[in-house]
Amino acid sequence: MRTTPRLLALVTTGCLGVSLAACGSDDKADTAAAGGPVPVAATDTTCEVAKTSVDAGTSVFTITNKGQKVTEFYVYAPGDRVMGEVENIIPGVSRDLHVELPAGSYETACKPGMSGKGIRGALTVAGSSAPLTENAALADATASYSRYVKSQTAALETKTGEFVAAVKAGKVDEAKALFPIARTYWERIEPVAEIFGDLDPRIDGREEVTEEGMKFGGFHRIEKDLWAVPADISKDGPIADQLMTDVKEIVQKANAEKLSPLQLANGAKGLLDEVASGKITGEEDRYSHTDLWDFNANVEGSKAAIASLRPVLEERDPALVKTLDTEFAGVDAALSKYRSGDGWKLHNELSQADLKSLSDAINALAEPISKVAAVIAKPA
Repeated sequence: MRTTPRLLALVTTGCLGVSLAACGSDDKADTAAAGGPVPVAATDTTCEVAKTSVDAGTSVFTITNKGQKVTEFYVYAPGDRVMGEVENIIPGVSRDLHVELPAGSYETACKPGMSGKGIRGALTVAGSSAPLTENAALADATASYSRYVKSQTAALETKTGEFVAAVKAGKVDEAKALFPIARTYWERIEPVAEIFGDLDPRIDGREEVTEEGMKFGGFHRIEKDLWAVPADISKDGPIADQLMTDVKEIVQKANAEKLSPLQLANGAKGLLDEVASGKITGEEDRYSHTDLWDFNANVEGSKAAIASLRPVLEERDPALVKTLDTEFAGVDAALSKYRSGDGWKLHNELSQADLKSLSDAINALAEPISKVAAVIAKPA
């Protein structure tokens, strides 16, 4: 869960690695044209969306950060259900969001500083459009990924149950060993979990969630107590019980969710945003330093989403598939250097040069990943 992360100081200047995209948009030819991208001008205090109504179907929003803070852009359905999002938009950079929207009422939101409820505006979607999943290959892709989500949520529920039991029994060493393992399944499917409003920060929010008026709980609250000196989880039983309740709710909702192919494409990129904003910097697991478990899980989740979309991508852009294969292999090779037994080295055992190498590999993969949504959105 991304909450006010600091910018990574390991990357080169220019586009900057945490932007996870090129310094600009490929779809700026004529934003005034009907059906063209919808410009969004984001500053630290405003969120100017050029249109407040769009046609049903696939829309493209081109968000330009004209402020001084890193920002995000969201499209919300009622209940803060996330229909699409783009994160880590650094000052001076534009990013595109491709999102499939049926008719209805929505909200757009810019989040300067990547925190809070955001600067919101109304968005109306009118008319009707055939869903992307009417294409048989895209329907197969979403069905394949849904099976992956079900396998991961089943393991998440089981391993979180074991973790919670160890916490409640006061078994510190056992709970420490289970912490990164349980979180592996969460991190693989986090873009799906983030669809459901406050459940994500309740389960995975960092301590900064208190700045947004939320109670600090979930995995990271227990992590803080487990790695305190001395460790003290004697009062964490209620926190563990709530974590289990929230995980069961996420599992139920995630398994029932009907995903759009664009959610797979955006989720694959969002998982790399996760790496850049929390894992590389060490902010995600700041007490245990088990960030590389999460890093690897995010990459695996991104790879699973792309694998589901692969038949469509091979048909529409085989050159992109070859590039993705190459860059995924590059990330795997870069990460494999930091294996330790059945797990990974701790984040604080890596040098700045090590982290820079991992950052470079992620950025090399992020650029072609950012092109997937546009390919998927094209008419068959």
